Amino acid sequence: MQEESANRGHVRWSRFAALLLPAIALAGAIIVGMANGALAASFAVSGQTFKVSASQLRGEGFVQYPGVAEEIDGTRHPVAVTGIRRAQLFDLCQSVKVPGAPVVLTITAGGGGRPATAEDLLIDLVSLEGDTEFTNINTGQDASTLDRGPEGARGAPGAFGQQADAVTITNLRQVARSTQAGRFNLTGLRLKVNVGAAAKECF
Repeated sequence: MQEESANRGHVRWSRFAALLLPAIALAGAIIVGMANGALAASFAVSGQTFKVSASQLRGEGFVQYPGVAEEIDGTRHPVAVTGIRRAQLFDLCQSVKVPGAPVVLTITAGGGGRPATAEDLLIDLVSLEGDTEFTNINTGQDASTLDRGPEGARGAPGAFGQQADAVTITNLRQVARSTQAGRFNLTGLRLKVNVGAAAKECF
């Protein structure tokens, strides 16, 4: 009986490790890629979404238009592509669940009045909440004519688009399928693997 119990425990922990290690490797690759401005302009997304929160986002050069995020197997997801030329994120938190295990990977940065900063930020949004203020906003502009965001951040001709000189979002809560940036400076970075009862997402 003891041997059987030990074997069951061994199987559980092996499965746990198999799920956890790819998530840690992926997080490390994302951080290194962002820090060096090395992320590609487009890539196949995973089947997962992740959550991001911040006490405040301040951005210059905002654009938004409809798009599609595609997985490697061809599965397509409608998203709201959001671009910001320069952004500051205060008290940033990003979390992602590891499939099939009570594990959440969290990344925090930008605390203590030292915001995380990003240039040429592009986000495939699923949902967004927060108190938002725009400066000089155009809503309903043809998405192919957007020109205030990151270079090349525009949609298809005839598609709905909007853009603004600046945006401020307080108490940001977003769910996304991907994020990419020409440069992402994560001040005070902390990466943590939370297991069991401590496996809580950013919100």
